[in-house]
Amino acid sequence: MKHRFTAILAGLGLALAASQALAQTFPSQSVRIISPFPAGSGPDAIARIVGEKLGASWKQPVVVDARPGANGFLAANAVKQAAPTGYDLLLADVGHLAISPSLFRKLPYDPKKDYVPVGGVYKTSFFIAVGVNSPIKSVKDLISAASTPGRVTYASNSVGGPLHLGAAQIEAATGTKMVHVPFKEISQLYAAVATGEVDWALGSIASAGPLLRAGKLRFIAIVDTVRSSNLPDIPTFEQSGGPKPLVANTWVALMAPKGTPAAVTGTLNRSLNEALKQADVVEKFSGFGFVPWQTTPADVSKVIDVDTVSYAEMVKRTGASAD
Repeated sequence: MKHRFTAILAGLGLALAASQALAQTFPSQSVRIISPFPAGSGPDAIARIVGEKLGASWKQPVVVDARPGANGFLAANAVKQAAPTGYDLLLADVGHLAISPSLFRKLPYDPKKDYVPVGGVYKTSFFIAVGVNSPIKSVKDLISAASTPGRVTYASNSVGGPLHLGAAQIEAATGTKMVHVPFKEISQLYAAVATGEVDWALGSIASAGPLLRAGKLRFIAIVDTVRSSNLPDIPTFEQSGGPKPLVANTWVALMAPKGTPAAVTGTLNRSLNEALKQADVVEKFSGFGFVPWQTTPADVSKVIDVDTVSYAEMVKRTGASAD
């Protein structure tokens, strides 16, 4: 028994030494950020902005590998199966990490068991968007119009996605029952709102901003407790006539394969937060309506836990399923 215990201690010592050695030399080669978002999308552009800063800091290439499709499973599985060295990272959002566990009966990855957080990348709040000619001018108007169940329609880009479940939050908060109209493409759903085919939709500055700037959409409220620094004239949900403060947003984080040494994720986290606070990065993020999310791995883990519970309730309420 004594020899066995000594052997275990020796093994742990060797593992610790290897982990420390890896951390001291990390990164000594190129780092890959595997993304489930299509090239040219907002999250993809942000990943490239951050990757450029990290590469300059480390003097090592940082490659963004876009693998869209299959509900993010392609990207998630690639990182799940990667060696836990910190050289392969996953860019993932609230949908992949906090909603999918409730939405899919057979999810091919486990956000808690297969990955460890590196850090946050950004957060962005949703606005309530209506067509420019819509009679709905405020949340109060929206609630009034929806007083007849099924009269008001709202759009999203996927059943059980952040836009759908965020709208379900509004239904729950206002005691209304509206009709969900899913679309396959973001551009299609906002075009439908702009023409009045659908009454409203949640959207961010990045997703709905082009039609807002073109004068085809109006934002009647931001679903947050504070106004946006980008659009300070838009009232909060409560200020616009909502019955209580409400937050509907989305976020993106970097994850590493489970088993990645804490010393390596610590290095990654420090470098990421350093990149996120640089003035030109903040400015570029602002152009998308994104707020840099400088945080610790532990805080990302807490947000995943809280949002997983919150969205599970919304998935149950809506009956949403992606299977």
